[in-house]
Amino acid sequence: VQLQASGGGLVQAGGSLRLSCAASGQTDSRYTKAWFRQAPGKEREFVAAIRGRDNNRYYGASVKGRFTISRDNAWNTMYLQMNGLEPEDTAVYYCTVSRNYGIISSRIRDSNEYAYWGQGTLVTVSS
Repeated sequence: VQLQASGGGLVQAGGSLRLSCAASGQTDSRYTKAWFRQAPGKEREFVAAIRGRDNNRYYGASVKGRFTISRDNAWNTMYLQMNGLEPEDTAVYYCTVSRNYGIISSRIRDSNEYAYWGQGTLVTVSS
Protein backbone atom coordinates (compact mmCIF):
# COMPACT_ATOMS: atom_id res chain seq x y z
CA VAL A 1 0.00 0.00 0.00
CA GLN A 2 1.31 3.41 -0.98
CA LEU A 3 -0.10 6.53 0.64
CA GLN A 4 0.65 10.06 -0.51
CA ALA A 5 -0.47 12.95 1.69
CA SER A 6 -0.61 16.50 0.37
CA GLY A 7 -2.19 19.87 1.01
CA GLY A 8 -0.18 21.08 3.96
CA GLY A 9 1.22 24.58 4.22
CA LEU A 10 1.38 27.78 6.20
CA VAL A 11 -1.89 29.40 7.28
CA GLN A 12 -2.92 32.04 9.76
CA ALA A 13 -4.93 31.19 12.83
CA GLY A 14 -8.61 30.94 11.97
CA GLY A 15 -7.87 29.84 8.43
CA SER A 16 -8.59 26.59 6.62
CA LEU A 17 -6.71 23.88 4.79
CA ARG A 18 -7.75 20.70 3.03
CA LEU A 19 -5.46 17.71 3.18
CA SER A 20 -5.64 14.85 0.71
CA CYS A 21 -4.36 11.30 0.91
CA ALA A 22 -4.11 9.28 -2.27
CA ALA A 23 -3.91 5.51 -1.87
CA SER A 24 -2.64 2.92 -4.31
CA GLY A 25 -2.21 -0.81 -3.97
CA GLN A 26 -5.03 -1.31 -1.48
CA THR A 27 -8.33 0.44 -1.92
CA ASP A 28 -10.59 -2.15 -0.32
CA SER A 29 -13.37 -0.17 1.30
CA ARG A 30 -13.50 -2.53 4.27
CA TYR A 31 -10.29 -1.09 5.70
CA THR A 32 -10.37 1.89 8.01
CA LYS A 33 -8.46 5.02 7.07
CA ALA A 34 -7.33 7.68 9.46
CA TRP A 35 -5.32 10.83 10.03
CA PHE A 36 -2.81 11.24 12.84
CA ARG A 37 -0.52 14.15 13.56
CA GLN A 38 2.73 14.72 15.38
CA ALA A 39 3.96 18.04 16.65
CA PRO A 40 7.63 18.64 17.47
CA GLY A 41 8.56 17.02 20.76
CA LYS A 42 5.14 15.39 21.16
CA GLU A 43 3.70 11.95 20.66
CA ARG A 44 1.66 11.02 17.62
CA GLU A 45 -1.96 12.04 18.13
CA PHE A 46 -5.17 10.66 16.62
CA VAL A 47 -7.04 13.22 14.52
CA ALA A 48 -9.85 11.48 12.63
CA ALA A 49 -10.90 8.18 11.06
CA ILE A 50 -13.48 6.66 8.75
CA ARG A 51 -14.25 3.06 9.58
CA GLY A 52 -14.52 1.00 6.42
CA ARG A 53 -17.26 -1.44 7.37
CA ASP A 54 -19.88 1.13 8.33
CA ASN A 55 -18.51 4.52 7.21
CA ASN A 56 -18.67 5.84 10.77
CA ARG A 57 -16.47 8.83 11.48
CA TYR A 58 -14.42 9.42 14.61
CA TYR A 59 -12.59 12.54 15.76
CA GLY A 60 -10.05 13.47 18.36
CA ALA A 61 -11.37 15.71 21.10
CA SER A 62 -9.14 18.63 20.14
CA VAL A 63 -10.40 18.78 16.54
CA LYS A 64 -14.05 17.74 16.85
CA GLY A 65 -16.32 20.36 15.38
CA ARG A 66 -13.52 21.97 13.36
CA PHE A 67 -12.19 19.14 11.20
CA THR A 68 -14.13 16.89 8.82
CA ILE A 69 -12.88 13.62 7.36
CA SER A 70 -14.26 12.31 4.08
CA ARG A 71 -13.40 10.00 1.21
CA ASP A 72 -14.26 9.51 -2.42
CA ASN A 73 -16.60 6.72 -3.45
CA ALA A 74 -13.82 4.59 -4.86
CA TRP A 75 -11.99 4.77 -1.52
CA ASN A 76 -8.87 5.89 -3.38
CA THR A 77 -8.61 9.31 -1.82
CA MET A 78 -9.28 10.54 1.67
CA TYR A 79 -9.60 14.16 2.76
CA LEU A 80 -9.30 16.19 5.92
CA GLN A 81 -11.02 19.57 5.84
CA MET A 82 -9.56 21.69 8.60
CA ASN A 83 -11.38 24.87 9.61
CA GLY A 84 -10.75 27.26 12.45
CA LEU A 85 -7.10 26.32 12.60
CA GLU A 86 -5.19 27.15 15.75
CA PRO A 87 -1.43 27.36 16.38
CA GLU A 88 -1.81 24.16 18.43
CA ASP A 89 -2.75 22.36 15.20
CA THR A 90 0.77 22.83 13.88
CA ALA A 91 2.15 19.36 13.16
CA VAL A 92 3.05 16.85 10.51
CA TYR A 93 -0.15 15.13 9.44
CA TYR A 94 -0.04 11.46 8.43
CA CYS A 95 -2.62 9.35 6.67
CA THR A 96 -2.83 5.67 7.43
CA VAL A 97 -4.70 2.45 6.66
CA SER A 98 -5.71 -0.19 9.18
CA ARG A 99 -4.18 -3.66 9.52
CA ASN A 100 -7.53 -5.42 9.53
CA TYR A 101 -11.07 -4.92 8.34
CA GLY A 102 -12.80 -4.69 11.67
CA ILE A 103 -11.62 -2.20 14.26
CA ILE A 104 -13.81 -1.80 17.29
CA SER A 105 -14.63 1.73 18.35
CA SER A 106 -12.49 1.62 21.48
CA ARG A 107 -9.39 0.82 19.41
CA ILE A 108 -9.86 3.15 16.46
CA ARG A 109 -7.71 5.89 17.99
CA ASP A 110 -4.80 3.51 18.64
CA SER A 111 -1.98 3.92 16.11
CA ASN A 112 -1.06 0.24 16.59
CA GLU A 113 -4.22 -0.68 14.66
CA TYR A 114 -2.76 0.87 11.51
CA ALA A 115 -0.16 -0.74 9.30
CA TYR A 116 0.50 1.60 6.39
CA TRP A 117 1.60 5.18 6.73
CA GLY A 118 2.16 7.99 4.27
CA GLN A 119 5.16 10.32 4.43
CA GLY A 120 3.28 13.15 6.12
CA THR A 121 2.48 16.72 5.18
CA LEU A 122 3.43 19.70 7.33
CA VAL A 123 0.77 22.10 8.56
CA THR A 124 1.95 25.30 10.19
CA VAL A 125 -0.52 27.69 11.79
CA SER A 126 0.75 31.14 12.69
CA SER A 127 -0.79 33.26 15.44
